[in-house]
Amino acid sequence: MLRHVPHDEQFAIIDSFPLPVCQFARAHRCRRFRAEAAFGKDTLVRQTFYGLRVHVRLEWPGVITRFGVAPANVHELAVVPALAEQTTGTLVGDRNYWSPTTTAEWRRHSVELLAPYRSAKRDPHPRWSARLSRVRYRIDTVFGQLVDRCAVKRVWARDLWHLSNRLLRKVLMHTLAILLTVDLGNPPLHLAQVVAS
Repeated sequence: MLRHVPHDEQFAIIDSFPLPVCQFARAHRCRRFRAEAAFGKDTLVRQTFYGLRVHVRLEWPGVITRFGVAPANVHELAVVPALAEQTTGTLVGDRNYWSPTTTAEWRRHSVELLAPYRSAKRDPHPRWSARLSRVRYRIDTVFGQLVDRCAVKRVWARDLWHLSNRLLRKVLMHTLAILLTVDLGNPPLHLAQVVAS
């Protein structure tokens, strides 16, 4: 289906969102994903959660081409190889992806990893970081669509196989909605117009 959806393989945004497997108060008694789940930080609500993180590669203008699931305590930089291998071009991430070592390593593989400076207070190039952040917000729009319209954060699965299949169906549904939106002549992420028409 990706062959039919217009997207730029040379320009991608990477990020992750939390996927709690149970309520925080029940975490120590939770049996779901006991081997895979871990405690991690949800930066949006500024709380600790118990579960997994879904790491996504979003190619411009908003097509999910790769995703992976990792424990919540795995750092974003550890998942970059899965999202970037056998690709070229530019990857834009948030401040968690700032690492001169990783950037230099991926530059040898023809992948340019761009991320704002680690600390906003000490940022030597705040305008450049603000420009990167404006581009990166596109992935927040897609995450909002996955959470609101696709209810991706409802986890009923009890094993990774079922969870992976459920996530794959949600990503497929999102890709199909983008294809229908573009066919109707609308901007790619204006999915509400598909429902209206």
